Amino acid sequence: MSINLYIVRHGETYFNFLHRFQGWSDAPLTERGIQHGLDAGLRLANLHFDGAYSSDLTRAVHTARYILQNNTVDSPLEPTQLPDFREQFFGSFEGIDSEVVSTTLNAFKSEPFESYSELIKNYGMPDAMDTLHLADPFSFAETDDKWTQRVQHGFADIRDRHNDGDNVLIVSHGTTIRGIAEKLGHHDFASTPVTNGAVMQIELTPDSTTLTNFNDNTTIF
Repeated sequence: MSINLYIVRHGETYFNFLHRFQGWSDAPLTERGIQHGLDAGLRLANLHFDGAYSSDLTRAVHTARYILQNNTVDSPLEPTQLPDFREQFFGSFEGIDSEVVSTTLNAFKSEPFESYSELIKNYGMPDAMDTLHLADPFSFAETDDKWTQRVQHGFADIRDRHNDGDNVLIVSHGTTIRGIAEKLGHHDFASTPVTNGAVMQIELTPDSTTLTNFNDNTTIF
């Protein structure tokens, strides 16, 4: 059995534009972000989706609706919301300027870095998540273990819902998409920021999860 996942990063939000950590906080899509969703929908327009999902955060739900709006082959019109595919929770750093967060996190590492992306590149996604949790004075930020447990539960849920050959749309978030790539053995992919509206393809079987395409915002599927 093989389920074909098309995991799309949501469109640009005002927090993205302002370079603020977003996580479980929410900000509306910018005009450009709406276009990211519509453009992704055009690239995916000829794929019939047997299931369409998004995280339960507004930016993902709205992006999924824009994608499905452009679908031409009788796919669902409304995404089912799955909280398991939320962004990493940044705890006390939610809504904070990214440069301020990076300055704070540098105090916990021996080698300096300029951004959260560079922290991921230098130390790996699990270490970056755990460093954020360590730096959070209230310990709200999600650890790698907690993040992994919920995303694994999300994949198990998709396996239970779908059959061999199904195409499945999931609209998720940049750090979660990078974290999935890292867990699947692609640190090189995880080190790269995900473009708004870009597609990651995964082949899901009962016993394996295989990444076949990453950060693709050009292919017409």
